[in-house]
Formats: sequence, structure tokens, C-alpha cells
Amino acid sequence: MAKYYPIFLNIQDKKCVVVGGGNVAWRKVCSLKEAGAKVVVVSPDFCPELEKEAGVERIQQKYATGHLKGAALVVASMDDGEVNRKVYYDAMASGILVNVVDKPEFCSFIVPASVMRGDLCISISTGGASPALARNIREYLERQFGEEYDEFTKLLSEMRRKMLSEIKDESIRRDILQRIAGLDMLEIVKEKGVMEAKKKILEQITKKIPRDK
Repeated sequence: MAKYYPIFLNIQDKKCVVVGGGNVAWRKVCSLKEAGAKVVVVSPDFCPELEKEAGVERIQQKYATGHLKGAALVVASMDDGEVNRKVYYDAMASGILVNVVDKPEFCSFIVPASVMRGDLCISISTGGASPALARNIREYLERQFGEEYDEFTKLLSEMRRKMLSEIKDESIRRDILQRIAGLDMLEIVKEKGVMEAKKKILEQITKKIPRDK
């Protein structure tokens, strides 16, 4: 079994092709759109969800090699295994990242099970060994990491930008960032809200600023 290198890709404004017109293809289209990709979907037919999906270029044709021109990434989810294999070989010949759904042997990358909470993304993969196990772990993590992590992550991002501009001493800055990212501050977000947590963080920053002058 292949070994995979964990990586997050920036596909903002990049052409990404989905070959397939069913519900699986629709889910792939949605996740690519969320990542900011310019999505092109190719299939002789489209499910109702894909027909209605906005912001997508639909090409209602049988797949042809030319559909991959300029693509950064391609996902194949046709019911026809021969078409999926052709997509794979075409992509590999052109140096394009390719994933044939549920066929790890025809993938240059795989998509992990993920928990998304705003900018926080936790991804789980078994390298194709057991997608069911990855899914179970994802469901467990979804219960552990609630929506409050979205607000908490946004707050930490805001405070990090503030500290980068106001605290020049890297060791002091790193110490504060480490402490405010702790579970104690998260509990304040849960129990008293983001504004109370922000107040506590600002108090810590204010105490440190004079030392840096």
C-alpha cells in the first residue's frame, strides 16, 4: 500500500475538474467550491443537485482528454470504471493531481475525512486502509470539537495579528500566544462568550507591552 505525505493544498482560483454527474460528484464539487476552486464538472448527465449548483461550469459531454487542459486537480467519480481509468492515466501523463473515488490504486492523492470548524481543520486518514475507521474517528471528533472552536480560532487569529504589530519581543509574543491558545481560554469562550475572552487576552497583552519599550 502506498504511503502518503499529509499536505493542505491552496486551490484558490485554480481550475479543478470533476468527472461525473451523480451525488458523489456533487459532494466533491461542493467541497472544491468551499476551498475557492474554479470548478468544471464533466458528464453526459447531471443529478438535480448538480443542475442547481451555482458557480460551476457544467460541460454536458462524455469525458475527453482535452477537458483536463489547464487543470490543477481532477476527481473522477463515474460509474464507468473504464472512463475513470482513462481520467487517471490522462491526468498522470499531464502531471495533474488525480483522485478516482474509492479507488486508491488510481489516485495520486487521497482526500481525508475532515472536521471543519471555520479555519480549524482536523483531518484523519488511514491511507485507504479503512475509510470506515477514519469516518468513525471523524464523527467522534465532531462531538469533541464544537462550533465554539470556530469563534475561538477567529479570536486567536485577531489577537495574533495585534501582537505581531505591538509586541516586538518574539519570546514574549510566543509565550502569550501559547497561553491564550490553551483550554482555559476556550472555557471562557464557551461559558462567557468571545468578548469576555478577548478582554482577558487584551489584559495580558497590555501587561507585556511596556516591557518591550
